[in-house]
Amino acid sequence: MSALSPHALSASGQLRLVIFDCDGVLIDSELPSCRLVAREARARGIELSDEAALERFAGKALGQVKRELEAETGCDLGADYVQIMQDKLVDLMRDEAATIDGAKTMLAGVRALGVPFRVGSNSSWPEMEVKFARVGFTRFFPRDRIHSARDMMRPKPDPYVFLQAAEQEGVEPNQCVVIEDSDTGVQAAHDAGMACILFRPEGPAPALDWPGLERITHLDALVPRLARALQEQAR
Repeated sequence: MSALSPHALSASGQLRLVIFDCDGVLIDSELPSCRLVAREARARGIELSDEAALERFAGKALGQVKRELEAETGCDLGADYVQIMQDKLVDLMRDEAATIDGAKTMLAGVRALGVPFRVGSNSSWPEMEVKFARVGFTRFFPRDRIHSARDMMRPKPDPYVFLQAAEQEGVEPNQCVVIEDSDTGVQAAHDAGMACILFRPEGPAPALDWPGLERITHLDALVPRLARALQEQAR
């Protein structure tokens, strides 16, 4: 996205699609997921605390986690590591998935604005299915509005999952805003040519910055920001 191009949040732009990340934005699953990564690493003789796993691997695809652990330790995690971990994550989320504070009210508010929305995540479709079923989000995200970068074999920071969501909606990338919580997702949004709202209650700003990037610290702030964009664009 050129710095001179109107983006979906600008007064001269068009907001036509919101694309949500799943984990850390809608579903509070980053901590249990990273705990699982740490536990499985320790079972294989790799020293990795829960805290270190969360700091290093939040928002990353399992394939990237595998590559980083193997490169750092010289340990061969096995060709089936990703599938084994994926199956364990599905079972874990069936019992432990919970919503991010304010997510349900926020989704209802975005729907009331009349802006279409989809989800684009590094999680697999089966994993998102059990998460959404557990927390009651299936009504917001029917299957045809769920996009899995893992199932596409092109995980973030590759922007492909976001571009596919835009294509399915029939809109241009600069008419989309991505809601993300990780630097990996922010990079993918930037490379897709989309505006991005970083949901990060605390911690540093992302290394990447551009005119289409904004930050909120609570989901309560999202609907008013989208409403303001729509009002400015209607003038």
